[in-house]
Amino acid sequence: MLLIKGGRVIDPKNRMDEVADVFIEGGKIKEIGKDLKADGAKIVDAKGKIVTPGLIDMHVHFREPGQEAKEDFLSGSKAAAAGGFTTVATMPNTKPVVDTAALVRSMKERADSVGIIHVEIIGALTKGQKGEELAELGDMVQEGAVAFSDDGHFDDSAKVFMNGLDYLHTFDKVIISHEEETSLVEEGVMNEGHRSAMLGIKGRPTVAEDIAVARDVLLAEYTGGRVHVAHISSGRSVELVREAKKRGVRVTAEVTPQHLTMTDELVNPYDSCTKINPPLREQKDVDAVLAGLLDGTIDAIVTDHSPHAQEEKDREYIYAPSGFPGLETSLGILLTDLYHKGKAELPLLISKMTWEPAKIFGLDAGTLSVGSPADVAIIDTEFAWTVDDKEFYTRGTHSPFVGRRLKGKAVMTIVDGTIVMQDGKVMDDTTLS
Repeated sequence: MLLIKGGRVIDPKNRMDEVADVFIEGGKIKEIGKDLKADGAKIVDAKGKIVTPGLIDMHVHFREPGQEAKEDFLSGSKAAAAGGFTTVATMPNTKPVVDTAALVRSMKERADSVGIIHVEIIGALTKGQKGEELAELGDMVQEGAVAFSDDGHFDDSAKVFMNGLDYLHTFDKVIISHEEETSLVEEGVMNEGHRSAMLGIKGRPTVAEDIAVARDVLLAEYTGGRVHVAHISSGRSVELVREAKKRGVRVTAEVTPQHLTMTDELVNPYDSCTKINPPLREQKDVDAVLAGLLDGTIDAIVTDHSPHAQEEKDREYIYAPSGFPGLETSLGILLTDLYHKGKAELPLLISKMTWEPAKIFGLDAGTLSVGSPADVAIIDTEFAWTVDDKEFYTRGTHSPFVGRRLKGKAVMTIVDGTIVMQDGKVMDDTTLS
């Protein structure tokens, strides 16, 4: 039993934002109210802190199977717990690609056995993520796949993508689409614009994303299926999603902290930490994406946590792989660069990282409702800290945020009523309480 006392409880599903106590028993939220008492319960003092549903990230890369040297379910789930996350979903672009029911089942079993948080599995939309033939979608649904994606690849065939939307309509499952028209981004490694021209680096234009989003929105509208725009980064793409929602199209979208707070002006050709896909955009796109988050066009915030081996990233910019780890820095960046600067209110940020993604993917998570799983994050918005890659739980250390002074951090993570992280330290099997 746990009794969390005196925190500011923010529960977006129930539109709750008030100082209260939270009583946890049997791995469930038992009661929320003022001046609660519970004999024998462990008391957690949350005065001056924020108590929220455990954070949810529906776009991470834990690299199992086949690339465990970069990350695995244990190291990835520890990084997630350190960042305040209690549920994540891992993408299928692994080796081999997770495109069969047997692989989904084995991944679920593996995640359940070693992960210290809830790890959901996203299945590939097409066999081998080649975009040519649909994978075992129905069978993967039966084994627990929460969504489908060929993330890392745009599905060039509109026919195949439409067939996927049609088929998954039956199961009410969503396709997470990596939106970049392939022929327009070949060999590009950063945003196409003034900065890429100055550096002499081949770019990836925003119109590649816009064309892809427009196609997929139209296909979702035609089929009645559900499409989720992955890591949106273009202002025009935000407009396309906004317009589609007004027409009743079943489209949702996600954004990363980096696309909300960073621009291509930060790209340094001698440091591949900022190489991501889609790339960092211009300030006008960052502003438009933030506006889309604030007005509800963008539904969720994700990290696109993408750890790589240090020797892979320690290469010339054009040859290094895209992505960096984000689970341990995401909340701190959002609080520092958006909340503390008055650009976004705390309840909105919490909603985009809890209840809204839970709704999209049909998860029993993201709320502190009585009877719901006791997945909780306690956040100190005033906690000042410096990002130190030597303290990361993830195996990836190539973050552009290393050395940054941040304000705000999760100080406790609770999964099914058990404390798995406290004051930055992730518990091992002998200290879980």
